[in-house]
Amino acid sequence: MIERLIEKDYLTSLEEFPVTVLIGPRRVGKTTLVKSAFVEAEMIYLDLEKDSDINKLQDPELFFSAHINKTIILDEIQHKPELFPLIRALVDENRRPGRFVVLGSASSALLKQSSESLAGRINYLEMSPLSLMEVKHKVSLDNLWMYGAFPEPALSGKRGFVERWYRSFINTYIQRDLPLYGLPAAPHVTRQLLQMIASMHGGILNYSDLARSIGLTVPTVKTYMMFLENAFLITLLQPWYANVGKRIVKSPKVYMRDTGVLHYLSNISTYDNLIGHIVAGRSWEGFVIHQVLMVLRTDDEVFFYRTQDGAEVDLLVRRNGRWLLAAEIKLTNSPVLTRGSYLAKEDLQVEILHVITPGADNYRIAEGVEVTSLNAILTFLASN
Repeated sequence: MIERLIEKDYLTSLEEFPVTVLIGPRRVGKTTLVKSAFVEAEMIYLDLEKDSDINKLQDPELFFSAHINKTIILDEIQHKPELFPLIRALVDENRRPGRFVVLGSASSALLKQSSESLAGRINYLEMSPLSLMEVKHKVSLDNLWMYGAFPEPALSGKRGFVERWYRSFINTYIQRDLPLYGLPAAPHVTRQLLQMIASMHGGILNYSDLARSIGLTVPTVKTYMMFLENAFLITLLQPWYANVGKRIVKSPKVYMRDTGVLHYLSNISTYDNLIGHIVAGRSWEGFVIHQVLMVLRTDDEVFFYRTQDGAEVDLLVRRNGRWLLAAEIKLTNSPVLTRGSYLAKEDLQVEILHVITPGADNYRIAEGVEVTSLNAILTFLASN
């Protein structure tokens, strides 16, 4: 089993909280991770997508009480959110750490019942797809970028399997999961929206243009985008605009969260296709951003910066009111920065501007500007 970055936090949570909620997209390895902490006799595992396991909960209070000394693992809790009030009551009777482990394929914003019913008793953890730091001796950077970071396609690297896997993955979300979460869109509208987002990947989000392209109202598109973000399919990267003396871009950038999904929706099936495709640079940018997000603290803030006069930085990480990272992301091993990068460095008063490339070399190209490999950036962030 691949050792996951989140494992230490998960084990600590089991020791400190009665309820641990592990959220994240489907198929990232949540079930494998949670089971690894127990021997069979210590846990009861229920998959709430299986009728046979749901039948065991016809009287959930009786079932849970019969296994009071074991950890109850409830997988895909979004199918039975009505269990949260009962879990709260049982936890109040016995606050033993590690009583319940709850897994969900939706963000905490969509699992409202848990936060309302279990405040003070629950710890949320988010599990992402594979980090380069987790698999750098098993999967090359190029393959992780090309095939995406979900474990099965990333570790397979077989073109036909990867294509079939992403087809099934996306169809499951469109046909079943998103309607279950409450998304009112028809499946064909959701698919069209995802394809539009893939074409916009890495660009400034304009809700009016997107709504006009699909034939929906702006409020409707904003609602749909909220569901896609909370289902871990897209990321909206917000701009930094504290500098009131500049005309700042204040709309977010939109990214598909996983490059495997992006490449499937863009009909990119090989690395050669990717390198020659118009989306390649923006795909690399999104890949780097999401790899960085995987190693950050939960309270770190992440932004981009762009002004009307051309100043721009692709990625900013802020911690405790200070810049931890400022980076331009370039799909070349011989990067050349524009005047806008230097303007942004001056605006933001960052000491070092990093230029993240696919290469392995680290070197300085100007005063306060350093070319840095993705591995080096991830190692730096994980150790700080």
